Amino acid sequence: MRQFLPSVLACTTEPETEVVVVDNGSTDDSMSYLQSLLPTPEAKNAHLRVIPFDKNYGFAEGYNRAIRLMDSEFVVLLNSDVMVTEGWLQPVLAYMQQHPEVAAAQPKILAYKSWQVHEKDASQPVTFEHAGAAGGYIDRLGYPFCRGRVMSYVAKDKGQYDSVARCFWVSGAAFFIRTEVYNRVGGLDGKFFAHMEEIDLCWRLNSRGYELACVPQSAVFHLGGGALAYDNPRKTYLNFRNNLIMLYKNLPQPQLRRVLFGRFVLDYVAAIQALVTLKPQHFAAIIRARIDYLKMRRSFARSRQENLNLAKVAYPSTISQRSIIFDYFLKGKRE
Repeated sequence: MRQFLPSVLACTTEPETEVVVVDNGSTDDSMSYLQSLLPTPEAKNAHLRVIPFDKNYGFAEGYNRAIRLMDSEFVVLLNSDVMVTEGWLQPVLAYMQQHPEVAAAQPKILAYKSWQVHEKDASQPVTFEHAGAAGGYIDRLGYPFCRGRVMSYVAKDKGQYDSVARCFWVSGAAFFIRTEVYNRVGGLDGKFFAHMEEIDLCWRLNSRGYELACVPQSAVFHLGGGALAYDNPRKTYLNFRNNLIMLYKNLPQPQLRRVLFGRFVLDYVAAIQALVTLKPQHFAAIIRARIDYLKMRRSFARSRQENLNLAKVAYPSTISQRSIIFDYFLKGKRE
Protein backbone atom coordinates (compact mmCIF):
# COMPACT_ATOMS: atom_id res chain seq x y z
CA MET A 1 0.00 0.00 0.00
CA ARG A 2 2.78 2.46 0.89
CA GLN A 3 4.30 1.79 -2.53
CA PHE A 4 1.20 2.25 -4.67
CA LEU A 5 -1.30 4.47 -2.82
CA PRO A 6 0.70 7.65 -3.62
CA SER A 7 0.19 7.04 -7.35
CA VAL A 8 -3.54 6.67 -6.80
CA LEU A 9 -3.73 9.92 -4.82
CA ALA A 10 -1.57 11.78 -7.35
CA CYS A 11 -3.46 10.56 -10.43
CA THR A 12 -7.00 10.69 -9.05
CA THR A 13 -7.55 14.39 -8.57
CA GLU A 14 -10.79 15.09 -10.44
CA PRO A 15 -13.13 17.18 -8.23
CA GLU A 16 -15.90 14.58 -8.39
CA THR A 17 -13.72 11.66 -7.29
CA GLU A 18 -12.88 10.25 -3.88
CA VAL A 19 -10.22 7.71 -2.93
CA VAL A 20 -11.56 5.36 -0.27
CA VAL A 21 -9.11 3.02 1.46
CA VAL A 22 -10.69 0.07 3.24
CA ASP A 23 -8.55 -1.33 6.04
CA ASN A 24 -9.67 -4.96 6.23
CA GLY A 25 -8.70 -5.58 9.85
CA SER A 26 -4.95 -5.05 9.34
CA THR A 27 -2.62 -6.04 12.17
CA ASP A 28 0.43 -4.03 11.08
CA ASP A 29 0.92 -0.25 11.09
CA SER A 30 -1.33 0.37 8.07
CA MET A 31 -3.84 2.46 10.02
CA SER A 32 -1.21 4.78 11.48
CA TYR A 33 0.20 5.28 7.97
CA LEU A 34 -3.27 6.05 6.61
CA GLN A 35 -3.98 8.45 9.47
CA SER A 36 -0.89 10.40 8.44
CA LEU A 37 -2.36 10.86 4.96
CA LEU A 38 -5.82 12.02 6.00
CA PRO A 39 -6.93 15.57 5.11
CA THR A 40 -5.25 18.43 6.94
CA PRO A 41 -6.38 22.04 7.35
CA GLU A 42 -4.34 22.78 4.24
CA ALA A 43 -6.60 20.30 2.37
CA LYS A 44 -3.80 17.80 1.83
CA ASN A 45 -5.34 14.67 0.26
CA ALA A 46 -8.80 16.15 0.74
CA HIS A 47 -10.23 13.44 -1.51
CA LEU A 48 -9.04 10.58 0.72
CA ARG A 49 -11.32 8.66 3.09
CA VAL A 50 -10.42 5.66 5.25
CA ILE A 51 -12.89 2.99 6.33
CA PRO A 52 -11.51 0.70 9.06
CA PHE A 53 -13.08 -2.73 9.58
CA ASP A 54 -12.90 -4.69 12.82
CA LYS A 55 -11.62 -7.85 11.09
CA ASN A 56 -10.60 -9.28 7.73
CA TYR A 57 -13.81 -9.90 5.81
CA GLY A 58 -11.92 -11.12 2.76
CA PHE A 59 -11.68 -9.53 -0.67
CA ALA A 60 -15.35 -10.11 -1.51
CA GLU A 61 -17.24 -9.20 1.65
CA GLY A 62 -14.81 -6.38 2.42
CA TYR A 63 -15.77 -4.69 -0.84
CA ASN A 64 -19.47 -5.39 -0.32
CA ARG A 65 -19.47 -3.68 3.07
CA ALA A 66 -17.55 -0.70 1.74
CA ILE A 67 -19.64 -0.21 -1.41
CA ARG A 68 -22.85 -0.14 0.64
CA LEU A 69 -21.48 3.11 2.06
CA MET A 70 -20.96 4.68 -1.40
CA ASP A 71 -23.43 6.98 -3.15
CA SER A 72 -21.44 7.61 -6.35
CA GLU A 73 -22.61 6.61 -9.83
CA PHE A 74 -19.49 4.47 -10.36
CA VAL A 75 -17.08 2.67 -8.08
CA VAL A 76 -13.67 1.23 -8.95
CA LEU A 77 -12.46 -1.82 -7.05
CA LEU A 78 -8.70 -1.31 -7.05
CA ASN A 79 -6.14 -3.70 -5.57
CA SER A 80 -3.60 -2.26 -3.15
CA ASP A 81 -0.74 -3.44 -5.40
CA VAL A 82 -1.75 -1.44 -8.48
CA MET A 83 0.10 1.61 -9.81
CA VAL A 84 -2.21 3.85 -11.82
CA THR A 85 -1.19 6.37 -14.48
CA GLU A 86 -2.12 9.96 -15.22
CA GLY A 87 -5.67 10.22 -16.55
CA TRP A 88 -6.42 6.55 -15.87
CA LEU A 89 -10.06 7.09 -14.89
CA GLN A 90 -11.40 9.15 -17.77
CA PRO A 91 -11.19 6.75 -20.77
CA VAL A 92 -13.06 3.99 -18.95
CA LEU A 93 -15.65 6.26 -17.36
CA ALA A 94 -16.24 8.12 -20.64
CA TYR A 95 -16.81 4.82 -22.46
CA MET A 96 -19.27 3.61 -19.82
CA GLN A 97 -21.14 6.92 -19.91
CA GLN A 98 -21.42 6.64 -23.70
CA HIS A 99 -22.51 2.99 -23.48
CA PRO A 100 -25.17 2.59 -20.78
CA GLU A 101 -25.48 -1.12 -21.62
CA VAL A 102 -21.96 -1.67 -20.22
CA ALA A 103 -22.24 -2.36 -16.49
CA ALA A 104 -18.57 -3.06 -15.77
CA ALA A 105 -15.23 -2.43 -17.43
CA GLN A 106 -11.48 -2.54 -16.87
CA PRO A 107 -8.38 -0.76 -18.19
CA LYS A 108 -5.47 -2.57 -19.80
CA ILE A 109 -3.60 -4.29 -16.98
CA LEU A 110 0.15 -4.57 -17.38
CA ALA A 111 2.80 -6.22 -15.20
CA TYR A 112 4.44 -3.81 -12.77
CA LYS A 113 7.65 -5.84 -12.69
CA SER A 114 8.02 -5.58 -16.47
CA TRP A 115 7.44 -1.82 -16.24
CA GLN A 116 10.31 -1.58 -13.73
CA VAL A 117 12.61 -3.37 -16.20
CA HIS A 118 11.35 -1.19 -19.08
CA GLU A 119 12.07 1.98 -17.09
CA LYS A 120 15.73 0.93 -16.80
CA ASP A 121 16.01 -0.40 -20.36
CA ALA A 122 13.48 0.91 -22.88
CA SER A 123 14.33 -1.93 -25.28
CA GLN A 124 12.71 -4.38 -22.86
CA PRO A 125 8.97 -4.73 -23.54
CA VAL A 126 6.19 -4.32 -21.05
CA THR A 127 4.10 -7.48 -20.65
CA PHE A 128 0.48 -8.02 -19.75
CA GLU A 129 -0.37 -9.04 -16.21
CA HIS A 130 -1.90 -12.41 -15.44
CA ALA A 131 -4.98 -11.09 -13.63
CA GLY A 132 -7.01 -9.47 -16.38
CA ALA A 133 -4.55 -8.41 -19.10
CA ALA A 134 -6.73 -6.84 -21.86
CA GLY A 135 -10.07 -8.40 -20.96
CA GLY A 136 -11.17 -11.77 -19.65
CA TYR A 137 -13.05 -14.77 -21.06
CA ILE A 138 -13.71 -18.37 -20.03
CA ASP A 139 -13.75 -21.49 -22.15
CA ARG A 140 -16.46 -24.14 -22.28
CA LEU A 141 -15.08 -25.92 -19.19
CA GLY A 142 -14.84 -22.75 -17.11
CA TYR A 143 -11.10 -22.07 -17.43
CA PRO A 144 -10.39 -18.32 -17.45
CA PHE A 145 -8.10 -16.69 -20.02
CA CYS A 146 -7.53 -13.18 -21.35
CA ARG A 147 -6.51 -11.18 -24.35
CA GLY A 148 -2.81 -11.22 -23.57
CA ARG A 149 -2.77 -14.18 -21.18
CA VAL A 150 -3.48 -17.86 -21.83
CA MET A 151 -2.87 -20.25 -18.92
CA SER A 152 0.55 -19.25 -17.51
CA TYR A 153 1.72 -17.51 -20.70
CA VAL A 154 1.59 -13.70 -20.76
CA ALA A 155 2.20 -11.79 -23.97
CA LYS A 156 4.27 -8.69 -24.62
CA ASP A 157 2.22 -5.55 -25.10
CA LYS A 158 2.82 -4.55 -28.73
CA GLY A 159 -0.43 -2.63 -29.09
CA GLN A 160 -2.16 -5.72 -30.47
CA TYR A 161 -4.99 -5.39 -27.94
CA ASP A 162 -5.42 -1.62 -27.99
CA SER A 163 -8.98 -1.80 -29.31
CA VAL A 164 -11.97 -1.69 -26.98
CA ALA A 165 -13.40 -5.20 -26.66
CA ARG A 166 -16.48 -6.66 -25.08
CA CYS A 167 -15.51 -9.50 -22.76
CA PHE A 168 -16.94 -12.05 -20.34
CA TRP A 169 -15.17 -10.84 -17.19
CA VAL A 170 -13.16 -7.88 -16.03
CA SER A 171 -10.37 -8.06 -13.50
CA GLY A 172 -10.88 -7.46 -9.80
CA ALA A 173 -7.50 -5.71 -9.80
CA ALA A 174 -9.11 -2.62 -11.41
CA PHE A 175 -12.86 -3.23 -11.68
CA PHE A 176 -15.09 -0.33 -12.80
CA ILE A 177 -18.80 -0.87 -12.16
CA ARG A 178 -22.02 1.09 -11.83
CA THR A 179 -22.73 1.25 -8.09
CA GLU A 180 -26.46 0.71 -8.45
CA VAL A 181 -25.94 -2.38 -10.63
CA TYR A 182 -23.34 -3.78 -8.22
CA ASN A 183 -25.81 -3.61 -5.34
CA ARG A 184 -28.76 -4.81 -7.43
CA VAL A 185 -27.09 -8.07 -8.49
CA GLY A 186 -25.74 -8.76 -5.00
CA GLY A 187 -22.11 -7.73 -5.39
CA LEU A 188 -19.29 -10.19 -4.82
CA ASP A 189 -20.12 -13.49 -3.15
CA GLY A 190 -18.63 -13.26 0.33
CA LYS A 191 -18.55 -17.06 0.68
CA PHE A 192 -15.76 -17.15 -1.92
CA PHE A 193 -13.54 -15.14 0.46
CA ALA A 194 -11.02 -14.51 -2.34
CA HIS A 195 -10.34 -15.57 -5.97
CA MET A 196 -12.84 -16.08 -8.81
CA GLU A 197 -15.41 -13.87 -7.10
CA GLU A 198 -15.17 -11.17 -9.76
CA ILE A 199 -15.72 -13.74 -12.54
CA ASP A 200 -18.74 -15.07 -10.66
CA LEU A 201 -20.12 -11.51 -10.42
CA CYS A 202 -19.41 -10.92 -14.11
CA TRP A 203 -21.26 -14.13 -15.01
CA ARG A 204 -24.33 -12.77 -13.21
CA LEU A 205 -23.99 -9.50 -15.12
CA ASN A 206 -23.73 -11.33 -18.45
CA SER A 207 -26.70 -13.56 -17.66
CA ARG A 208 -28.88 -10.60 -16.67
CA GLY A 209 -28.32 -8.83 -19.95
CA TYR A 210 -25.48 -6.41 -19.15
CA GLU A 211 -22.32 -6.06 -21.19
CA LEU A 212 -18.70 -5.77 -20.05
CA ALA A 213 -15.68 -4.25 -21.74
CA CYS A 214 -11.95 -3.66 -21.62
CA VAL A 215 -10.99 -0.07 -22.48
CA PRO A 216 -7.21 -0.22 -23.15
CA GLN A 217 -6.89 3.54 -23.66
CA SER A 218 -6.42 3.45 -19.89
CA ALA A 219 -3.54 1.42 -18.45
CA VAL A 220 -2.54 0.41 -14.93
CA PHE A 221 0.35 -1.68 -13.63
CA HIS A 222 -0.37 -4.58 -11.30
CA LEU A 223 2.27 -6.19 -9.12
CA GLY A 224 0.22 -9.37 -8.62
CA GLY A 225 0.52 -11.78 -5.74
CA GLY A 226 0.59 -8.89 -3.30
CA ALA A 227 -1.87 -10.58 -0.95
CA LEU A 228 -1.11 -14.21 -1.86
CA ALA A 229 1.82 -15.34 -4.00
CA TYR A 230 1.04 -17.12 -7.28
CA ASP A 231 2.80 -20.29 -6.15
CA ASN A 232 1.07 -20.42 -2.77
CA PRO A 233 -0.94 -23.66 -2.26
CA ARG A 234 -3.67 -21.57 -0.61
CA LYS A 235 -4.16 -19.72 -3.92
CA THR A 236 -4.33 -23.06 -5.75
CA TYR A 237 -6.96 -24.28 -3.32
CA LEU A 238 -9.14 -21.16 -3.62
CA ASN A 239 -8.89 -21.06 -7.42
CA PHE A 240 -9.93 -24.70 -7.86
CA ARG A 241 -12.66 -24.65 -5.21
CA ASN A 242 -14.18 -21.32 -6.21
CA ASN A 243 -14.09 -22.13 -9.91
CA LEU A 244 -16.23 -25.21 -9.28
CA ILE A 245 -18.61 -23.22 -7.08
CA MET A 246 -18.91 -20.57 -9.80
CA LEU A 247 -19.83 -23.20 -12.39
CA TYR A 248 -22.41 -24.70 -10.06
CA LYS A 249 -23.96 -21.31 -9.32
CA ASN A 250 -24.32 -20.18 -12.92
CA LEU A 251 -24.49 -23.01 -15.46
CA PRO A 252 -27.89 -24.37 -16.59
CA GLN A 253 -28.35 -28.04 -15.71
CA PRO A 254 -27.61 -29.60 -19.15
CA GLN A 255 -24.28 -27.76 -19.46
CA LEU A 256 -23.45 -28.19 -15.76
CA ARG A 257 -23.54 -31.98 -15.88
CA ARG A 258 -21.25 -32.13 -18.92
CA VAL A 259 -18.82 -29.49 -17.67
CA LEU A 260 -18.47 -30.99 -14.19
CA PHE A 261 -17.64 -34.37 -15.68
CA GLY A 262 -14.89 -32.80 -17.78
CA ARG A 263 -13.58 -30.89 -14.80
CA PHE A 264 -13.57 -34.03 -12.64
CA VAL A 265 -11.15 -35.62 -15.10
CA LEU A 266 -8.96 -32.55 -15.68
CA ASP A 267 -8.75 -31.52 -12.02
CA TYR A 268 -7.38 -34.92 -11.09
CA VAL A 269 -4.97 -34.75 -14.02
CA ALA A 270 -3.77 -31.42 -12.61
CA ALA A 271 -3.43 -32.97 -9.15
CA ILE A 272 -1.35 -35.85 -10.51
CA GLN A 273 0.82 -33.41 -12.46
CA ALA A 274 1.46 -31.48 -9.24
CA LEU A 275 2.52 -34.69 -7.53
CA VAL A 276 4.80 -35.77 -10.40
CA THR A 277 6.46 -32.33 -10.48
CA LEU A 278 7.21 -32.59 -6.75
CA LYS A 279 4.55 -30.12 -5.56
CA PRO A 280 2.78 -32.22 -2.93
CA GLN A 281 1.20 -29.20 -1.24
CA HIS A 282 -0.48 -28.20 -4.50
CA PHE A 283 -1.64 -31.80 -5.01
CA ALA A 284 -3.22 -31.72 -1.55
CA ALA A 285 -4.75 -28.30 -2.25
CA ILE A 286 -6.51 -29.52 -5.42
CA ILE A 287 -7.87 -32.65 -3.71
CA ARG A 288 -9.06 -30.62 -0.72
CA ALA A 289 -10.66 -28.06 -3.05
CA ARG A 290 -12.75 -30.75 -4.75
CA ILE A 291 -13.79 -32.28 -1.42
CA ASP A 292 -14.74 -28.90 0.04
CA TYR A 293 -16.68 -27.97 -3.09
CA LEU A 294 -18.88 -31.04 -2.57
CA LYS A 295 -19.34 -30.14 1.10
CA MET A 296 -20.21 -26.50 0.32
CA ARG A 297 -22.36 -26.99 -2.77
CA ARG A 298 -25.64 -27.27 -0.87
CA SER A 299 -25.08 -23.87 0.74
CA PHE A 300 -25.07 -22.29 -2.75
CA ALA A 301 -28.30 -23.96 -3.94
CA ARG A 302 -30.42 -20.86 -3.26
CA SER A 303 -27.95 -18.61 -5.10
CA ARG A 304 -27.97 -21.02 -8.04
CA GLN A 305 -31.76 -21.01 -8.24
CA GLU A 306 -31.89 -17.23 -8.03
CA ASN A 307 -29.30 -16.86 -10.79
CA LEU A 308 -31.16 -19.23 -13.09
CA ASN A 309 -34.51 -17.56 -12.38
CA LEU A 310 -33.21 -14.04 -13.06
CA ALA A 311 -31.15 -14.93 -16.12
CA LYS A 312 -32.19 -13.20 -19.32
CA VAL A 313 -29.42 -15.02 -21.19
CA ALA A 314 -29.17 -18.70 -20.26
CA TYR A 315 -25.70 -19.16 -21.72
CA PRO A 316 -23.73 -15.96 -22.49
CA SER A 317 -22.28 -15.76 -25.99
CA THR A 318 -18.98 -14.46 -24.61
CA ILE A 319 -18.19 -17.94 -23.25
CA SER A 320 -15.75 -19.49 -25.72
CA GLN A 321 -16.74 -22.87 -27.13
CA ARG A 322 -13.09 -23.81 -27.55
CA SER A 323 -11.06 -25.66 -24.93
CA ILE A 324 -8.12 -23.61 -23.70
CA ILE A 325 -6.57 -26.75 -22.22
CA PHE A 326 -6.67 -28.50 -25.61
CA ASP A 327 -5.43 -25.44 -27.52
CA TYR A 328 -2.65 -24.66 -25.06
CA PHE A 329 -1.24 -28.09 -24.27
CA LEU A 330 -1.95 -30.02 -27.48
CA LYS A 331 -1.93 -27.35 -30.19
CA GLY A 332 0.62 -25.03 -28.60
CA LYS A 333 -1.56 -21.92 -28.88
CA ARG A 334 -0.34 -19.09 -26.68
CA GLU A 335 -2.26 -16.05 -27.92
